[in-house]
Amino acid sequence: MLHVNDLVFRIGGRVLFDQATVHVPAGARVGLVGRNGAGKSTLFKLIMGEYACDAGSIAIRPRARVGRVAQEAPEGETSLLDCVLAADEERSQLLAEAETGHDPHRLAEIHDRLNAIDAHSAPARAAAILAGLGFDSAAQSRPVSSFSGGWRMRVALAAVLFVRPDLLLLDEPTNHLDLEATLWLQSYLASYPGTLLVISHDRELLNEVCNRIVHLERGKLVAYGGNYDVFEKTRREKMDLAAKAQAKQLEQRRKIQSFIDRFRAKATKARQAQSRIKMLERMGPVVSVIEDRSISFDFPDPDPMSPPIVAIDGGTAGYGDKVVLSGLNLRVDMDDRIALLGANGNGKSTLSKVLSGRLPLLKGDLHRPAKLRIGYFAQHQTDELNPAATPYDHMAELMKDAPEAKVRAQLGRFGFEQDRADVKVENLSGGEKARLLFALMSRDAPHLMILDEPTNHLDIDAREALVAALNAYDGAVVLVSHDPHLVELVADRLWLVADGRVTAFDGDLDDYRKYLLDQAREARRGSAAADKAQSANRKDERRAAAEARAQTAPLRKKVQEAEKKLEKLGKDKTAIETKLADPKLYSGPGEAVAKLQRELAEIDRAIADTESAWLDLHEQLEAATTNA
Repeated sequence: MLHVNDLVFRIGGRVLFDQATVHVPAGARVGLVGRNGAGKSTLFKLIMGEYACDAGSIAIRPRARVGRVAQEAPEGETSLLDCVLAADEERSQLLAEAETGHDPHRLAEIHDRLNAIDAHSAPARAAAILAGLGFDSAAQSRPVSSFSGGWRMRVALAAVLFVRPDLLLLDEPTNHLDLEATLWLQSYLASYPGTLLVISHDRELLNEVCNRIVHLERGKLVAYGGNYDVFEKTRREKMDLAAKAQAKQLEQRRKIQSFIDRFRAKATKARQAQSRIKMLERMGPVVSVIEDRSISFDFPDPDPMSPPIVAIDGGTAGYGDKVVLSGLNLRVDMDDRIALLGANGNGKSTLSKVLSGRLPLLKGDLHRPAKLRIGYFAQHQTDELNPAATPYDHMAELMKDAPEAKVRAQLGRFGFEQDRADVKVENLSGGEKARLLFALMSRDAPHLMILDEPTNHLDIDAREALVAALNAYDGAVVLVSHDPHLVELVADRLWLVADGRVTAFDGDLDDYRKYLLDQAREARRGSAAADKAQSANRKDERRAAAEARAQTAPLRKKVQEAEKKLEKLGKDKTAIETKLADPKLYSGPGEAVAKLQRELAEIDRAIADTESAWLDLHEQLEAATTNA
């Protein structure tokens, strides 16, 4: 499906790809991983033709459709459902032509193609994708412009998933999603029928979805079979072997050099010494084992404080006259690790602001010790950083009376050594800006840290470092995150924020997944029950309809026969297409291929004829039913 051959690409004088080569086979679900700034998103732009290679080539299978989430969020007064449906340009063009066309042969071709691309089920598929990403049926009918930028990016994701391209490129697809939508996306991508190439730092997504990993490191692309856990284990084993080879080579060089130094001046050993010198030259340079510098997180531990450090009694939270949460009876202790569950818009951020003191309660009591220190992290705070100032400038501004050594020590806890502490914020990566926010937030050793989507710009290694630091931290943590891996490894209590309430969730994330599935089933049952009740209220109408059906029974039988014939023809067509898709067929006699192709053409004609007859019968049946 995709071949990258000896790719060389430089940007700003820096070599991102140095004769990189990799092959992505059709049907593979590939995770592209690497440190922030390694060039993963740049590779996507090269694949899409937005950048030109300095050397080498990128080849995609001819006529393959390539899909990528639009860079700009969709806009306009179009409904969400129509916006997603419009993404399939071929379907839209065929439907428009079918409405205005008059040539019966062309119309037959159009309907054949619409049937081939499963156009009749498109609205249901689009609605299912939007529902999985958090849009209920009412929201799907609203105009795109009525949603915020983050929600509109979900619509852009829904659009590219709906199109089902042969090669799907996804760059951090969970960044705009809540935990519920992330879990749905994992399930959807795990059975994606095409080829998938996804950039993600979400370990669970890479484990659940991917069957291959491509690692971008020091300008090279290295492919590994299996998911992320398999990749990590395999790479560690390779590095261990390389380290052992390095140690062995160094020992050999040491022994040879020792012999040379000892006997070079002795005439009787001069020839042997010269031989050892040549041997040393033939060994070449020492095998290099290079591992990227690890990222560090180290939250300062707070002073002990008697529980509870925060308590809410009979609380109501909201904005002005709008109540978001009510009936709040909560407490947080120093040793708590709490994750907030619930779809976006249910009030998780509102609760975080109440706990942090940034939003007063509308009603009720909030108890908090006067000496309580709270650290609050939210990604939007990166916009509040001064791009022209350095990390040291930001920290020194907040620690006015602290000596320089203490300021730099706090920055050093989060990986800002001398060289990075004095770089302007505008030149920092997204991950470095996030780490700066952690350093600023924890400067006074808070008793409670409230973290709202803390991992959005962190790579996998940085996320693992954050997990370790949070587990070592002695204060309380309240966590809002779409990263299941982070929630599972950090949180020991789950609070469900839904229906204007906050309740303790008894179970782990696996139980929560089951809970979401049960909720979806209940919603479907509720819809069925509503339909049943409505039907019961129209009992007399049904009786009249039954009498009308008796009169139209012959026509109805013919319609059913036509539908059964269409179903059989569809199965026969699928069976022939499966045979034609088998590569082994083409290694045999050509007559077998030609015979199958003729049979397929005959079935296509039979389907078209039967569909035409079915439409005529259906129109007659509708007319008879209306007259009755």
